[in-house]
Amino acid sequence: MKISRRSLLHYAAAAAVVVPKPLWAEVARQRVVSLDYGLSSTLLSLGLPPVGISDLADWDKWVVEPAMPQSVVDIGSSNEVDFEVLIQLKPDIILTTPYLDELLPRLQPIAKILRLEIFTPNTGPILPAAIAATRKLAAELGHEAEAEQFLARSDAFFERCGRRLAGRTVPPVVLVSFMDARHARVYSAPGLFHNALERIGVRNAWTRQSNYWGFETIGIEELSVITDPDARLIAFDPVPPDVLPKLVDSPLWQALPFSRPGHLSVVPPALMFGMVNEAMRFAGLVTDVLEQDA
Repeated sequence: MKISRRSLLHYAAAAAVVVPKPLWAEVARQRVVSLDYGLSSTLLSLGLPPVGISDLADWDKWVVEPAMPQSVVDIGSSNEVDFEVLIQLKPDIILTTPYLDELLPRLQPIAKILRLEIFTPNTGPILPAAIAATRKLAAELGHEAEAEQFLARSDAFFERCGRRLAGRTVPPVVLVSFMDARHARVYSAPGLFHNALERIGVRNAWTRQSNYWGFETIGIEELSVITDPDARLIAFDPVPPDVLPKLVDSPLWQALPFSRPGHLSVVPPALMFGMVNEAMRFAGLVTDVLEQDA
């Protein structure tokens, strides 16, 4: 059967209507730059790798996981952004927090700004604030379903940690980062680490309220307020190399319950200024330690 040119054009037009376009032609992924580690890790969990982040060089030191793709560009530190590199990235959205408000006049001409509040004086408990910020970020980027899936995974993770410790004799814990042999940061309410402890059913032995970042800096001697002989001290790497040797020789340290064998553990780093991913990493590290020793 001979097909006329007119019929051929008709069939071609019909086929163009029926055959779907490739997904890449329908949806152009927004180019997002993040000036905050917690927001950056949340982007990864939403399936949206940023095109650039601040402080990328220290990601593996403080955040560790999730891994940041090699394609992501370092735009300098959050306090000293390389604006030339930032402009070359041509972002559609720049993610920031109130901590970096002084940068807003320079950021606003470059791209749309999404400012998410997590660590502020009026926020309250940090983990619920991080969950709310995750949903707000996802709504802005059109990834609400991915956010709910991620938050469901995080809930399941916290529940697994709690089940692993259930039925065991789990001591109260004190969480610190050693500054030197005489000073430490100690973590408590309303901070992210404290909230994660609550979520997995572990008691924080440091009951004094901290600042809204979730920590206070103390002298080592202040740890003497912890009188529970079963309390455990969990310290985060990096620990300055001279700290533990000096503590061993300190009469003050020897008087504390943490000086006894098995009452001090040093765990890999976890980011206290993070969001849901960082709470999960922290909960997993603490659960591993307590499960082994319970």
